[in-house]
Amino acid sequence: MVERKGALARLLPHAVLLIGVAIVAFPVYLAIIGSTHENAVIANGQMPLWPGTTAFDTYYRTIFVGAGRTTREPVSTMLLNSLTMALLIAVGKIAISILSAYAVTYFRFPGRMAFFWLIFVTLMLPVEVRIYPTYKVAADLGLLDSMAGLTLPLIASATATLLFRQFFMTVPDELVEASKIDGAGPFRFFKDTLLPLSRTNMAALFVILFIYGWNQYLWPLLITTRDDMQTIVIGIKKMIVTSDALTEWQVVMATAVLAMLPPVFVVVAMQKLFVRGLVETEK
Repeated sequence: MVERKGALARLLPHAVLLIGVAIVAFPVYLAIIGSTHENAVIANGQMPLWPGTTAFDTYYRTIFVGAGRTTREPVSTMLLNSLTMALLIAVGKIAISILSAYAVTYFRFPGRMAFFWLIFVTLMLPVEVRIYPTYKVAADLGLLDSMAGLTLPLIASATATLLFRQFFMTVPDELVEASKIDGAGPFRFFKDTLLPLSRTNMAALFVILFIYGWNQYLWPLLITTRDDMQTIVIGIKKMIVTSDALTEWQVVMATAVLAMLPPVFVVVAMQKLFVRGLVETEK
């Protein structure tokens, strides 16, 4: 009886996990299958659960030719815009945050904590709250329909600054003293000591911030008017029109599948560093 309970206790978590994976993965599977069928099959609600025969034509047209009746740019352009935007936001946030956290942690100057709390207070002012003044400033600076306009207003991060500051406060003071004895200045201590120690933290933040930048919707919708500057999220929204008869569902599903690939690749490629950055306690 004890062995049976032990076996059941081991199998139950796996069964629950498999059910959860099936629930999450089934819509993705439907999108992949839908991208291989003709639009009439999908629109009529008769789509089977096995692949069709139009996969190559649909993906070729989606990536290289055009993404539907409502947008004239191919999905490759949208993917490049989203990838550039997400990378610039992630790298920019990490660079600015780690420098600001280094400054408020290791430098003693008047108003140091006041500056830190001013940075922290900006958590209450996300871009959705300050959307009008941010758009006005971007328009006055001529940043509409530009990659600078897509990324600069989103590039600062109080959360990342707080996380880096908390990590820097756990670094032993002996490392600072040893660097001073070796004659290392502030920049060398930052480059040779803190950056290598922060590698897992930066990796974890990069994954989170990359997905944050990739999924941006409201700001790209306002700041871009040209088709060649729209991101993949905006492109998917424009493909879905009011009338189902005008929506090319196979193209929409192919675009959705392609839009999932870069975030999935980033998460899978940096999975080990991401987990270590979140759970590692000994530095």
